[in-house]
Amino acid sequence: MATAEATMNSSEIIELFGRYVVPNYRRYPIALARGEGSYVWDTEGNRYLDFFPGWGCNLLGHCPEPVVKAVQEQIAALIHVPNTWYTEAQGRWAKALSERSFGGQAFFCNSGTEANEAAIKLVRLHSPKQRYKIITFEGGFHGRTLGATAATAQPKYHEGLGPLMAGFVYAPFGDLEAVARLVDDETAAIMIEPVQGEGGVNIPPEGFLAGLRRIADEQGLLLVFDEVQTGCGRTGQWFAYQHFGVTPDIMTLAKAICGGVAGGALLTTPEIAPSLRPGMHAATFGGNPIAARAGIAAIEMIENENLLENARNLSEVFRRRLTALVAECELIREVRVLGMMIGVELSIDGTPVVQGCMDRKLLINCTHNTVLRLLPAMNLTEQQVHDGCDILAKVLKEQTG
Repeated sequence: MATAEATMNSSEIIELFGRYVVPNYRRYPIALARGEGSYVWDTEGNRYLDFFPGWGCNLLGHCPEPVVKAVQEQIAALIHVPNTWYTEAQGRWAKALSERSFGGQAFFCNSGTEANEAAIKLVRLHSPKQRYKIITFEGGFHGRTLGATAATAQPKYHEGLGPLMAGFVYAPFGDLEAVARLVDDETAAIMIEPVQGEGGVNIPPEGFLAGLRRIADEQGLLLVFDEVQTGCGRTGQWFAYQHFGVTPDIMTLAKAICGGVAGGALLTTPEIAPSLRPGMHAATFGGNPIAARAGIAAIEMIENENLLENARNLSEVFRRRLTALVAECELIREVRVLGMMIGVELSIDGTPVVQGCMDRKLLINCTHNTVLRLLPAMNLTEQQVHDGCDILAKVLKEQTG
């Protein structure tokens, strides 16, 4: 596979960023130069096993060959046209997503937060005028734009941004009685991640999502599933809702949808879709030919390589390894696994664990201070799972000592 050679070392690149890039990210002191599969290399040539590739976007690993090939072909033919024109690729992409979900129609955008903003607008446009409130859940995360931030029931993301967009009310995750109490004559929808990602890989209690569907149906509300992190095969099914037997009215997608290329989508039923009428919403680059070809290639790669089954099989390997580790490491409070979503809740701050793994060339994430979050590629090998778990076990045991 062709690679671009770095012309600067890590320290030079870091200095460049210090002068010219807004410092709104906490970055690790490493400059990455290339990636292939579940490995990345820095500018000094060090190789890392990546269990958090692309912050969840690289579900097919780095530079998956079918996606690379599709993008290369498309970029030589047509890079971008506005949505005032038709393109075959966007239509085929919408069809592929519809056929693998609940038979809906797609609106395309560029990211998860854009998809959720579109969902919020669609809820308000489709609902009776007096209904505008949306119930969301503590620990949830829906994006960084102002509307999506207001939907995110975590005060730390609200600091310094008030007044926030009105209309969001928050319920505890897993508490159906609290949800029922919050519904009033102004409630339009319930919006939830079927599995909370940033919140710590929180899997809903049995019957909870079905209970939300029941409340929505009884009260005439829309049910919105934010599958930005859980969708597109992450959980071993095409979409997480398929694990729970509960179909939403609106579903949002992004992250892994294009195999690492920027892209997002909203799917909804043909009955609801016309409410997002011309002139009320748009995304200039949404569904562009490059993203569309990448999205189609990602779906085809998952099916051609039987990666949904691979994700389910590897999920059990992770579960066995990490559950066994609970008995050996008193720092671990709980292990939560669904497909290629893995959360390891600790009794201590996980930051030193992330650093210890990085020192041993394994990349992981920590969210909510104490939850180690792994979002590995669904085409990992079983040996790579064991290699990573060996490193993680060693680092955790060192922290115990």
